[in-house]
Amino acid sequence: MTTSTEPDNGLDALLAEIRACRACLGQLPHTPRPVVMVAPETRLLICGQAPGRRVHESGLPFTDPSGVRLRDWMGVDEATFYGDPRLGVAAQAFCFPGTDPKGGDYPPPRRCAELWRPRLLAELPKVELTLLVGGYAQAWALGAAAKANMTETVHAWRDYAPAILPLPHPSWRNTAWLKKNPWFEAEVLLYLRQRVKEMLA
Repeated sequence: MTTSTEPDNGLDALLAEIRACRACLGQLPHTPRPVVMVAPETRLLICGQAPGRRVHESGLPFTDPSGVRLRDWMGVDEATFYGDPRLGVAAQAFCFPGTDPKGGDYPPPRRCAELWRPRLLAELPKVELTLLVGGYAQAWALGAAAKANMTETVHAWRDYAPAILPLPHPSWRNTAWLKKNPWFEAEVLLYLRQRVKEMLA
């Protein structure tokens, strides 16, 4: 979803390509439905792993309990999250990858990021901060700079600031992780909310 009123540009054309993408047709248990929300004005880019089932159905990113928690982490309300073009969402994979036998989502396929991310990031020159949400997004974006696991990567957040901030996934399955790691709220979320406040001032 692009909220910019600027005339058609390279980003508009690329977003049309992305939304029409059917590269994984036949490899997913459903018809691909790419979900992305960016604009030329985007300054903070949220890079999650892949849309979940509810997002696949709604066509909007983070329209699920994870989105409620993420917006709380950022200190923004729903209207700001979806209405302010300075906030953007472009996951590692744009389509819901399906549900595995244990009830979780399959990992995001690398093919999507390889096809689209370099081109998309090149069209977003105003991005100042990228939130890497979850271990898959961190591994893809950071490569050898990622630590041994997600917890260590998030704990080392200062190593990646000010351009990148790694976060755990805001899934409610991570509630126990949050309780075990109180430094996350005391340090990382304090920093995140301040950065968001500055960007939206």
